[in-house]
Amino acid sequence: MKLAIIGAGKWGQALYHAYSQNNEVVINSRTPKNIENFVDLEEALSYHYLVLAIPAQAVRTWMEANFEDKGQNILVASKGIETSTGNFLNEVYASFISDDRLAFISGPSFATEVQKSLPTALKISSTNQALAQIYADALPSFIKGYVDNDVVGAEVAGAYKNVIAIAGGVCDGLELGNNARAALISRGLVEMTRFGKHFGARDETFLSLGGAGDLFLTASSQLSRNYRVGLGLSKGKSLDEILEELGEVAEGIPTTMALFNVAKKEDIYLPIADEVYNMLNGKNPLESVHDLLKS
Repeated sequence: MKLAIIGAGKWGQALYHAYSQNNEVVINSRTPKNIENFVDLEEALSYHYLVLAIPAQAVRTWMEANFEDKGQNILVASKGIETSTGNFLNEVYASFISDDRLAFISGPSFATEVQKSLPTALKISSTNQALAQIYADALPSFIKGYVDNDVVGAEVAGAYKNVIAIAGGVCDGLELGNNARAALISRGLVEMTRFGKHFGARDETFLSLGGAGDLFLTASSQLSRNYRVGLGLSKGKSLDEILEELGEVAEGIPTTMALFNVAKKEDIYLPIADEVYNMLNGKNPLESVHDLLKS
């Protein structure tokens, strides 16, 4: 399979490592990188199969500026909800390419572990099951690939788990204990499912790799950027300080803002996401814990 990765952050490079095991793969990013098979954007976009690992909030601008539809297929490797519109990424991409040429990758997968070729399981979701299977079959032997057609569920789970991960970091940073973390993650799963079902997602998606699997991982490990955001909040650091220390994109922050606005518009009860929103806007984390226990 000939495939181009666009976006050379940690996750883009991890997918480059994975797909390069058995395929002819090139990679491109906005900033040139010293990576084997790094090519210019024109060459990357000439490939029939693409993997786009572009930060969620930059997708629309990037597509408007760079993408020319030549019949390419796209595997979306970013997670989030567009803050300016409240749109899921499948809705953003649908402005530029037909649904049957889009697929979405999700599942518990820290980039550092994928780059070490450690055993991983991922899910490819698409309305086109044949396309999902092509991307799944191209994965290396250390990654087990599954396919399904619940694109909305995959989108919601992949975005929402980053918000719960921020709460997980706060929970551990405040040393609230194992009971509290287990309660937070399990109720976070309920909340995520409630939100997804409102938009037509299936229950079982949230118990799968892209739902519970990714949530359990991301909300309980310092390898998660969003979890580290929560740790910073628990120590009284400002958001600017946290982001400067992080030095990377934390998709949970803009996703929280988008969730807050969508929930208000659609009248969806999201108590954990609401408190994460409040903490990102300066609320004392201990007050948020107290208010969650009362709600």
